[in-house]
Amino acid sequence: MKWTLTAAGVLFLLYPASRPWHDETTAAGAAASMGSTAWVLSHLFAMIGFILVPIAVLEVHRTAAITFWVGAGLTLPYYGAEDFGLHAVAQQPNVLELAEAVRYNPFAVTTFGVGLVTMGVAAVMVALKLRTPSAIVFAAGFALFLPQFFTPPAVRIAHGVLMIAGCVWLAWASARREAEDPQLAAA
Repeated sequence: MKWTLTAAGVLFLLYPASRPWHDETTAAGAAASMGSTAWVLSHLFAMIGFILVPIAVLEVHRTAAITFWVGAGLTLPYYGAEDFGLHAVAQQPNVLELAEAVRYNPFAVTTFGVGLVTMGVAAVMVALKLRTPSAIVFAAGFALFLPQFFTPPAVRIAHGVLMIAGCVWLAWASARREAEDPQLAAA
């Protein structure tokens, strides 16, 4: 759990920190952001993070891990469209229309939102089971994942800091707790 969740935390910080932040309300800004390699890598970082978290959580709470997997399964197609689809259309003259069609397709945005909320619920399940400050910070990061999309870049990067703090703190606190009491690993 320790290394898997730590890696996820690092990836969740790299996601907003390495994402290009041009004005995506203009065709030039959208093309600059979405057309860059940094766009592809930053979104890929988040996608890999979503895959790693349930692997780590499986050691702590099986139902929460399954819930995370369901949430990730609902969220990842949207991330794929956002990452690879928008990157592919970035140089088209109607990039803004195409980006809106990809982002706001009713089915896509619904599964994206439901997936992120589901992962937030899974993180709260972990916090309720462990009842530790590290688990609460971890849960807060996931509970705020959807709302942070409606904030400016600085807040989104701060959310990345919250994510790394929650993931790394939970990983290392759990490892330390298990080392002190091996029976906790079986619980």
